[in-house]
Amino acid sequence: MMPIEHAAVELAGVTKSYGRGGHAVMALHGVTAVFPHGSFSAVMGMSGSGKSTLLQVAAGLDRPTAGIVRLGGADLGRMSRRGLSVLRRRRVGFVFQDLNLVPSLSVAENIALPLRLDRQPVDRDRIGELARLVGIGEQLRRLPHTLSGGQQQRAAIARALVTRPEVIFADEPTAALDPYTSEAIVALLRQAVDELRQTVVVVTHEPAVAACADRVLILDRGRLADVVSSPAAARLTTILHRLGEREQR
Repeated sequence: MMPIEHAAVELAGVTKSYGRGGHAVMALHGVTAVFPHGSFSAVMGMSGSGKSTLLQVAAGLDRPTAGIVRLGGADLGRMSRRGLSVLRRRRVGFVFQDLNLVPSLSVAENIALPLRLDRQPVDRDRIGELARLVGIGEQLRRLPHTLSGGQQQRAAIARALVTRPEVIFADEPTAALDPYTSEAIVALLRQAVDELRQTVVVVTHEPAVAACADRVLILDRGRLADVVSSPAAARLTTILHRLGEREQR
């Protein structure tokens, strides 16, 4: 497969299974998808559909059993563990569901952590700029446990942006937040796409969150079932309802 021009991430015939022989569980089955540069994509599906597995494989956190994954033209399957580690530090930003903020570090130190891990110089002005961008400019000296859930999520987004990554992957970034805070967090991710020209891929079970994306990939039992452009929350709710009914039959 030749790299697709203007693609931030490409998956071609990606399969991922866990276990061996008759006990193997197929998490992804022949998934082919392209995430363009400067786009906001959401991934949805019922529980166990392969959403998080797709994100982990696309981000280089896990290797596919078969198929090809490219990030910025780099074939992840041909890279060593060290090469993948460097790629993740420098070219990928992560917003995890459990945030992974370091409790003993201040907000500023948490934001700067990817730079320090990669032994890059820390630009304090940029740290402050990012903090202001996500709305926590006054909380830089505070520890994570003193922040609200929404403020912690904002810190995680600033940390994901600090290395100017090619792609930001977010796994259920609004799962533990109230609707008002969820809306603000999604607006920040949308802003990263529209103003900073980032590429954002979000795994979510919330139609209202996915409706803010440019398109939504629907997974059904490890297969790509549909791609919805200019999604509306009502349509996504209907699609998920139908998938749920099919599973119950």
